[in-house]
Amino acid sequence: MSDSLGRYAFIQATWHRSIVDQARVGFTDEMVALGHSTDSLEFFEVPGAFEIPLHARRLAQTGRYDGIVAAGLVVDGGIYRHDFVATAVIDGLMRVQLDTDVPVFSVVLVEVVRGEHDEHVEYFTRHFVKKGAEAARAVDATVKSLRSLPTE
Repeated sequence: MSDSLGRYAFIQATWHRSIVDQARVGFTDEMVALGHSTDSLEFFEVPGAFEIPLHARRLAQTGRYDGIVAAGLVVDGGIYRHDFVATAVIDGLMRVQLDTDVPVFSVVLVEVVRGEHDEHVEYFTRHFVKKGAEAARAVDATVKSLRSLPTE
């Protein structure tokens, strides 16, 4: 059951789950603080960031969601593949929102420090909570703004 503030999909990659889960926590907590019910939020998982745009497109095409937020961590493995993956994901998400008229927000971040260190994991864990909350505020504000625009 959706609330009057709309329905929202949150898609997350399971690669580096313990870090990426924190975006979901930040998003959910902030959406609830903004007045959305937890029943208006639906969560989906994909293996990695590269799979997010297709899922976002399929979810947007259902007409069920007022906004979509995607979260993932793209890791720099030292072979520059991360640049291609990150660009493909962000370009794909922009295409989804322009093609479907459903706002799509990204909490897909690129880790550019090679090697896992405790302080690095702690930083990204905290940062994903913050970015999840920022995405919640952005999707909430954008949906409200779009609703106020004149229609044809």
